[in-house]
Amino acid sequence: QVQLLESGGGLVQAGGSLRLSCAASGSIFSIGRMGWYRQAPGKQRELVAGIFSSGDTNYVDSVKGRFTISRDNAKNTVYLQMNSLKPEDTAVYYCNKVPPITAYWGQGTQVTVSS
Repeated sequence: QVQLLESGGGLVQAGGSLRLSCAASGSIFSIGRMGWYRQAPGKQRELVAGIFSSGDTNYVDSVKGRFTISRDNAKNTVYLQMNSLKPEDTAVYYCNKVPPITAYWGQGTQVTVSS
């Protein structure tokens, strides 16, 4: 059973940067595609970035050019570098498989961007 632990969130001003980390308790190499999701208050959870084992990535349009997802299979960790943050990026960020597995949802990490 894999457990995922997100970290790196915080409060930042608009235009600032944060780097999120997702540490897996087990090997993520066999999981395949991993992703970062976010859920803002009153909104549905959405996938913002995904990465295949090959390293191929994809992003939702609203974060393209600002966010970068990466993975280190040796460290069982997935990262999300977030630059040029906007107030609308405020949300709880989660990592999970793509498509997600219910049992893998962690507590997430809060990202708050002030204007």
